[in-house]
Amino acid sequence: MAAAELTAYPEDLKPHPGEEHLIARSVEKRRRDFIGARYCARQALAQLGEPAVAIGKGGTGEPVFPRGIVGSLTHCDGYRAAALGHKLRFRSIGIDAEPHDRLPDGVLDSVSLPPEREWLSTVRPGTGLHLDRLLFCAKEATYKVWFPLTGKWLGFEDAHITFTVDEESAGGGSGTFHSDLLVPGPVTDGGAPLTSFDGRWLISDGLILTAIVEG
Repeated sequence: MAAAELTAYPEDLKPHPGEEHLIARSVEKRRRDFIGARYCARQALAQLGEPAVAIGKGGTGEPVFPRGIVGSLTHCDGYRAAALGHKLRFRSIGIDAEPHDRLPDGVLDSVSLPPEREWLSTVRPGTGLHLDRLLFCAKEATYKVWFPLTGKWLGFEDAHITFTVDEESAGGGSGTFHSDLLVPGPVTDGGAPLTSFDGRWLISDGLILTAIVEG
């Protein structure tokens, strides 16, 4: 598996010639996010010994990686990243990045389940960690690892996420999360339905990062 990230955007960074048509009418912010994340993807491809090809876009906006490669892209203000692996080793990868800040008013109720909101109301008050945004970030990573396996939508209400904390510091921390699927999941190689995903989270330098690797 290989990963690359971009925190400072090079002003001379251009899209791959095979991608320009995908963002020809996009606003500047959208162009920078698109170009930056796919630049990271090509850095990861190089680490895997693969050619630096164009990364296409599927019917629902998902990245289309070269044959034999699975992966995930993410971007938020000041950050773009990609994580890729060979399909012979990994079934799917999901990553997400969010600014370490509270969710806008009214968003939490639409992206969370009652048990998740109950946990948020009781866990470690006063730490300065924006756990509501961490929950959102973990839901996004869950969807990103789910979609390549199923080709189907997964709503915020379709996964119940719980967290553990390994380390905690002022304005940061790390740990794991567990996403229980509340809808029928994809079938594993052994023929049994997949019922959950396990991932890791990190809060550092003003960013929340979540990742799930399904082997």
